[in-house]
Amino acid sequence: MVKKTVILYNPKAVFFDMPLALLAIGSVLDPEKYTVIIVDARLEEDPLEKIRLHLNNAVCFGVTSLTGGPIKDGLAITRAVKELRKDIPVIWGGWHTSLFPEQTLIDEPTIDITVQGQGEQTFKELVEALATGGSLENIPGICYRNSEGKIVKNVARIITPMDQFSDVNYGLIDVEKYFEKKGRRQLDYISSTGCHFRCTFCADPFVYERKWTAISAEVMVNQLEKLYHKYQFTDVNLQDETYFTFRNRVVEIAEKITERNLNFTWAATMRADQGSRMSEEDFEKCVKSGLRRVLIGVESGSQEMMDWLKKDIKMEQVYTCADRCKKFGISVIFPFIVGFPDETQGSLDATVNMVLELNQMHPDFSTPIFYFKPYPGSSITEEVIKKGYQLPQTIHEWSDFDYIGSSGPWVSGEKHLFFERFKFYVKIAYSRQRVVLRPLQWLAQWRCKRKFFKLPVEKAVYKLLFRKQQLS
Repeated sequence: MVKKTVILYNPKAVFFDMPLALLAIGSVLDPEKYTVIIVDARLEEDPLEKIRLHLNNAVCFGVTSLTGGPIKDGLAITRAVKELRKDIPVIWGGWHTSLFPEQTLIDEPTIDITVQGQGEQTFKELVEALATGGSLENIPGICYRNSEGKIVKNVARIITPMDQFSDVNYGLIDVEKYFEKKGRRQLDYISSTGCHFRCTFCADPFVYERKWTAISAEVMVNQLEKLYHKYQFTDVNLQDETYFTFRNRVVEIAEKITERNLNFTWAATMRADQGSRMSEEDFEKCVKSGLRRVLIGVESGSQEMMDWLKKDIKMEQVYTCADRCKKFGISVIFPFIVGFPDETQGSLDATVNMVLELNQMHPDFSTPIFYFKPYPGSSITEEVIKKGYQLPQTIHEWSDFDYIGSSGPWVSGEKHLFFERFKFYVKIAYSRQRVVLRPLQWLAQWRCKRKFFKLPVEKAVYKLLFRKQQLS
């Protein structure tokens, strides 16, 4: 039997994480029947040429979609692929199509099918149907354009427990190329999907309905052990949204990594309430197994704002986690968000104070500050839409959406300028960079202590000294 080809495309982006979503859906396909080709635009000089080489025998062409710039590249490649072969079914999955399944098809005629939510089982059934000429009517979790041109949305798919899937086949990508791009032998890995929590600024509750599924500790460590001996990585970047959801599982994983003498470090996400419930012995076991860094989303220094965001976290839990991480030498990233609708000056001041406190606690604590931008699917976004805020209306407008760098309409020019300067001075004040920065560091610490950020002459000096580095 001649094997069919399935082509999967990862659009251009500014980061070099391994394409875990494409690896996941590619790994569930029967290798006796299908050859999976993953084309990553971040690694290829001419991704379209690589696609063209495999197009004639392809069952379908799949694209993962992340709102913003990656959509623009995904659309350009999709149109080019359709020019080369008009009859090839084009499937888009990922966050954007999970939020806008029908709109994506309405706006872009070159896209034939969209996938919503967890994609492994859906994609497996979809490829089988396309390869055999079967019907799409009974495949949950998809939206498609039928033979009459009508857009049909099937029922949602119930989340499949992750333990039911086969191991992810990292052999579908050139792992060494990602190590090279990252500048370290770091493996990206995901052990759970979804999130139980209800944060109002996040789209996850909409996509996964506050459900969470994970592979067992035994399965996870077995997989990591095989991958460790095959690829000799030195660090694992766990991409789980809430890795520390169940304390017993986390501790069991740490114990098994230590027992098997797997000599790598690892980093993961942690909620403050999860970390505060862990004992010092738990932290010690995690560090012994290689834990080097956690990311703890704080969002605001105001308890009132945290409650409004439905974070379900208390400020003292953040400080408890910070104290324990300091004691055990764990690096922490504490992200904050400013510029929520109707956010008071008192809330902003509380965030500024907390950012300074955390930076003063330990040199390996960092506090990136982002601006709130209404992201589809979140309950805050639904509220601001009711008040007249207009989101991008088409997939083409969404391709220009910047949800990281720019601020929303609730941040005045004056406040934006303040926070841009504040971010710069905080990073200078608590930086571990070389001695030449010491005079600038002293001035930055003086400014942070007094919260005086006008006339930022140090920023100009810094740019002259380090033209290639950007702190803000």
